Parts: sequence; C-alpha cells; structure tokens
Amino acid sequence: MNPTSFEALQLSAPIQRALHERNYQSLTPIQAQAIPPLLEGRDLLGCAQTGTGKTAAFSLPILNVLYEEPQNIRPRTARVLVLTPTRELASQVGESLRTYGKYLDIYHALVYGGVGQGPQVNAMRRGVDILVACPGRLLDLVDQGHIDLSAVEFFVLDEVDRMLDMGFQRDVTRIVDLLPRERQSLFFAATLGRPIVNLARTILQDPVTIMIEPEKTTAEDVEQEICFIERGDKRSLLVQRLKAQRDGELAIVFSRTKHGSDKLARHLNTAGIKAEAIHGNRSQAQRDRTLNRFRKGILPVLVATDVAARGVDVKDVTLVVNFDLPNEPEAYVHRIGRTGRAGAMGNAVSFCSPEEREFLRDIEKLIQQTIPVSDDHAWHLPALAERHASPRGVNGKGGANGKGGVTQKPSRGNRRPRSRHRYRGRSGSRRPAKA
Repeated sequence: MNPTSFEALQLSAPIQRALHERNYQSLTPIQAQAIPPLLEGRDLLGCAQTGTGKTAAFSLPILNVLYEEPQNIRPRTARVLVLTPTRELASQVGESLRTYGKYLDIYHALVYGGVGQGPQVNAMRRGVDILVACPGRLLDLVDQGHIDLSAVEFFVLDEVDRMLDMGFQRDVTRIVDLLPRERQSLFFAATLGRPIVNLARTILQDPVTIMIEPEKTTAEDVEQEICFIERGDKRSLLVQRLKAQRDGELAIVFSRTKHGSDKLARHLNTAGIKAEAIHGNRSQAQRDRTLNRFRKGILPVLVATDVAARGVDVKDVTLVVNFDLPNEPEAYVHRIGRTGRAGAMGNAVSFCSPEEREFLRDIEKLIQQTIPVSDDHAWHLPALAERHASPRGVNGKGGANGKGGVTQKPSRGNRRPRSRHRYRGRSGSRRPAKA
C-alpha cells in the first residue's frame, strides 16, 4: 500500500523538519507512488500532469540518499544531474532543493544559458552534490573541460516531453553517453508519447512505470472558450478582453514567435495596458526581472512564447489568452494550465483565424471535447464557426462533438469574463542554504 502522508515516508529527520515547516502533509498521487521505489534505488518512468508535485517526487529520495551516504566530491563533478528544458524550470527545481534541503549540508549549482558562464564555472570548480542544468550550456561547459559527468550517480530527466518538443533529443543522447553506466535514472513527463517511451528503453533499466491519469484532459477549474476571428482583428479583441480584467488580476498571452510576442507587448503598452514579453532571446536577468514583476502584480500582463508554458508557476493568473493557437495540441493543455491553479477558477480564451482551424481540430481531438464558441464580440466569424462544425470536423462525424453542431457559449453582453548537502542558493554562490 502506498503511503498517504510525508510523515509516513522513510525520510531523514532534517528533511522531515523542512517539510513540516512548510506544512507539507498529504502526498500527491505521483509522490505516493514514486518515492518508495526511488528510495529502493529503482529506475523510474513517471507521467503526471504539470503541477502535481513531480519535483518533490524525485528531489526528496535523492536528498535523502545524499544525506545518509555522504561522499567527498571531486572537482568539476556532481553526484546528481537534473536536466531541464528551460531556465525557468531549472530555477524552480533549485528553489525546491533549497526548501527541502534547508537543514542538509549539501550543495547544488544551476547551469543554463542567457547569463555569463563565469559564476557557473566557479561553482563547478570544487564540485557539487546536485547539478541542475539545461542541455545547451551543460554541453558547452563539458566541451570546455569545466564539467565532468563521470561521477553522476543519479540522473533525472525532467519534463522529457517538453525537452524533445524543443529539439533537445540529440543533446540528451550525447549527455547520456557521458554518464557512467551504473546509475539510477529517472524520467518525468506530463505526456507519454512514443518518442519518450523509445528513449526510455535505451536509458532506463527495469524501470517502475507510473501513470497518473488526470480526471480530465484539461484543467477542471478553467472555463475554456474559442473566438473565431480574422488574424488582423485579433489585437482589437485582445485589448478588449484584457481591459475587462479587474485590478490585481493577472493574464498570460501566448504568441507563437519571439518577434510576435515583442510586437504584441509593444501594442498593448500603446493601448494603455502594461505588458512585457518573455522568450528565449531575452537574457536570464531580463526574464527573471519580468517574472518577478508579474508575480508581484506590478505587471498585469505577460506575453510569452511556449518557453513559459512550463516552469512558470504563478497562482494568481485568472486569464490565459492563446493569441496564436499552438501547432502542437499538447502545448494547449500546458498553456491553459497556467490558470485555474490551487482550486481557483480561471478563464482560457483562444483566438482562431481561418488558417488555424486545423490546429483547433487537433486540440479538440486531443482533449476529447468541443471548446465552446464565444460570439459576443464585434469580430466574430460565423461562417468559420459553421465550417469548423461541419461534417468534416474533428472526428469526421460532424464537428468536434460528432453531431454536426457547434457548442455555443452563452452571450454575456458587456459582462466581464469569469475570473475565476552544503547548499548552493543560486548559480555561482557557494554558501549554506537559507530559508
């Protein structure tokens, strides 16, 4: 039988103390099923939605082993390698390690691009217990001789599906080739497609496989709607929807390209809406500054590419706008999951132009539901809505719901949208962890 509480886990007293201080009590399903076999030293392939506690699921067993089995660390090496697809996710993992390891004498370092490599090189000079890294900068420092992966005992590949979506498979394969054969390997993903399974077969040894099926494909607390609209009218509708937000409410607007997100942010500011863009071309310092302003509510609107669909956890987001529909349907699920968090209600509105109808069809096929249509705006395209609901719809049986009709969202008139072990604290800074 799986444990149901953190107290029931066989974790060391310093870790339990840190968890108790943060009021960690009940285990999530992925934690309850993953932590016991990880403590036994098993490889693991875990699949669970974003925001279900995967970071704690792999961090706690690893911290426990590092605490109970301390070793001298060679220069430029690490006992643990956690590989993440984005800088934001790497920073979040680092923050979690600092929280859980508050009373442990363990060091960690962060290695990613967008910042100077000097502090990261200095951090690795003496070696660390845990290295959290993004693939590109990691391989760069390996090639320069600043990092040696031959001593890794635990290898964690976090958000594997996102890693492959971003084109990192070749880098991941090269990194795995640099690791020792004798190690414990952990794969975690939000979706489990064939490419991930094939990769896992080449890396994991007799793994425990855990599948946490969501009750619904998309978040229950997110009210979804689709607006059929010409591409040229999207900005006008976006301004209207954002101006309907209450003071203090936060919104994330997703754009497909970096250049497009910059242009959109400038347009919103011209329209009197404070907004900033976040994407891969911005430096890490810029991204951190923008995210901090957004979390504090100083910046009400964040315009992002899919780099922010994961790794950005801001609980007060009440509205997500898909200004551009994603061409990968899984990205839709991750995007709208940025709202409706921690029991709060959220709203996700997507703009669909004629050229994006195939993307919408793929999304509705994935989530196995028809997204309600909102026509209470001046730019609605009834012909496009009818064409999407035609017999050539999502499943070939008459629209997304297979009945030849379109689910219509009730008109709201002018009403607002519903809101519904030494520890490294930061890259390049060797010091004991602080609370």
